[in-house]
Amino acid sequence: MTSGDDPGRDDPGRDEPGVARHTPLDALEVLASQDVMVGPALRHVEMYTMRGLLTLLWHEPAGDAVPPAALVLCGGAMGGLLGPGDALYHRLGVAWAERGVPVLRVSYRRPNDLDACCLDVAAAVQLAVGGAGAERVVVMGHSFGGAVAVRVGVGLDSVVAGVVTFATQSAGCEVAGGLAGRPLLLFHGTRDEILPIEASEMVRMIAGAGELVALPGDGHLLAKSDAIVWERLEEWLPPVLGLTPPADPAGD
Repeated sequence: MTSGDDPGRDDPGRDEPGVARHTPLDALEVLASQDVMVGPALRHVEMYTMRGLLTLLWHEPAGDAVPPAALVLCGGAMGGLLGPGDALYHRLGVAWAERGVPVLRVSYRRPNDLDACCLDVAAAVQLAVGGAGAERVVVMGHSFGGAVAVRVGVGLDSVVAGVVTFATQSAGCEVAGGLAGRPLLLFHGTRDEILPIEASEMVRMIAGAGELVALPGDGHLLAKSDAIVWERLEEWLPPVLGLTPPADPAGD
């Protein structure tokens, strides 16, 4: 194992004497890290800790014209990097990196450990800010990861501009009111065999705001609703990320 660059190298004041550091990356206590480009715009990052291996797939924009925004995506209780539907997270990574927006996909150190997973995703948000220059981050989570996304959104309110959940659980989302009106988008299948749509309804109620998109006849993996999910994200993400919304072809 070789030690790579310090993942928190762009954290202001990190090495200043007498400055106490209390960031997610500090809390991870990274022993070493390494990364490799596995494609023209895809970096595989591994961060070794005493509590497990944190893996990230980082879709990097080509060129220097990068808007100050990023997406951070996390999976369910069993982990994973592809997300719901037809590998939604991979497709989001490719599409948004092409538009200049970095996308970080998180593979947890300890899946189904809510506190540990929240720390993993919070560290990814920190990397998006310190390493990619993001000022507005949207965090997305599937199933168990919906609770992770909500909790990270509440905890990192200065940089998390919005939260998206896919078939979320309600457990762990008791703090959703802390989103304080920031954009919240929830997708849920009406025939979810694991978590009923009422879980997303409960989260929206606790948050006091948000948009719930019911996906008729779909199950927990949202395998039937790719087009609906993609279309709504295309509309929802640009203004939340502070980008200019794409032109409406019907308005030409």
